Amino acid sequence: MAKKYDKEFKILTVRLVQEEGKSVAQVAREMGLHENTLYRWMTEFKQAGGNAFPASGQLKPDDKAARELQKRIRELEEENEILKKAMHDFVKDRR
Repeated sequence: MAKKYDKEFKILTVRLVQEEGKSVAQVAREMGLHENTLYRWMTEFKQAGGNAFPASGQLKPDDKAARELQKRIRELEEENEILKKAMHDFVKDRR
């Protein structure tokens, strides 16, 4: 099972490379990480800045907005289906 690291640990580790000029290999060895893990964290931090590394169970703001939009689309599609059935029943009763 993969180890879980908190946001503060990830940011500290990334900053060791970025601000102190240590090599990725050296920091990874010192922290007991695989180099690829550290490269991934650096990429995520570079792209998201302070929004990088959301806590477990939490989404990044963009992902959260996308999920809310998908939920709204599903709700509207369900409402549309209900209205279609009601319209069909209404037309059927009028005949």
